[in-house]
Amino acid sequence: MDVFSDLIRGVRANGSLFGSSTLSAPWALHFVDGAPLTLCTVLNGEGWIVPEYGPPERLRDRETIVVRGPGTFTFVDEVGTRAEPIACGEHCAVPEEGGTRHRLGWHDVGCGGGEGATLIVGAYPVRGEISRRLLDALPVVLRAEGGGTGDAVLDHLAAEAAVDTPGQQVVLDRLLDWMLVCTLREWFDRPGGERPAWWAAQRDPVVGDALRLLHAEPAAPWTVAALAERTGVSRSTLAKRFADLVGEPPLTYLTRWRMTLAADLLVDQEDATVADVARTVGYSDPFGFSAAFKRVRGANPSDFRRGAAPVGAEVRAPARATTG
Repeated sequence: MDVFSDLIRGVRANGSLFGSSTLSAPWALHFVDGAPLTLCTVLNGEGWIVPEYGPPERLRDRETIVVRGPGTFTFVDEVGTRAEPIACGEHCAVPEEGGTRHRLGWHDVGCGGGEGATLIVGAYPVRGEISRRLLDALPVVLRAEGGGTGDAVLDHLAAEAAVDTPGQQVVLDRLLDWMLVCTLREWFDRPGGERPAWWAAQRDPVVGDALRLLHAEPAAPWTVAALAERTGVSRSTLAKRFADLVGEPPLTYLTRWRMTLAADLLVDQEDATVADVARTVGYSDPFGFSAAFKRVRGANPSDFRRGAAPVGAEVRAPARATTG
């Protein structure tokens, strides 16, 4: 598995609820959830995303913006709008609470008669330490221009949201996931962008193979020599190339990745002992594992487990707001 696939696997939509409300400019929708990741895309019309931290970003027809929490943001018809902000998300009826309503709670807001826009919003909690490594690589606001694969996803999303057919819920969830993946890939690939080292390293024929092996078999008894043999280069070549592209030696990267996996296992699998978690990530000696975990994470496994907040619920309900 490649690094990006591993990091994004815990960021999934589950039970997204779609609803409509009629709005007209001027409008100001304040999304108060402060979700770790929120995807915003416009199917027609345009507006402005005003994040709590950072400058406003214009959101045009068929463009997508992802806002990183914990700051909130507002979607407005124009910067400096005279509209009073409407809080969105305070009374979200999420699926695990038996929710049957969309998370936006306004009706017929705005009376200016100005042009509107169809906004789709998907709020994604970041699940566990694995996905937090992806979050740490993102700015407060990132933009993907219209066109490419994202346009095809938007076409499917608009068509599916317009009908009521069996299986629609699953389709909408997966389309939102698809849209998020397309948006992040486009942003990481943009010319001149500041991408994390692992993103570019994945494309290298040697280091990319090494990363895939480490992610596919994290518990294997890896040495630099064994990794070099599997990638078809000398030990010295792999060590230098990996450090140059990733920014750290292969086994240092492996240790940090194992401790990330272990952190999620300690929280997710309450019945697993520290020794069980140690074996799962490649340590036969729980004491050696505990020492490595404390060195990397700053706390021993038992203290980390006691102090960690429970992993949150699945993705909250995204919502669609139609303004016009």
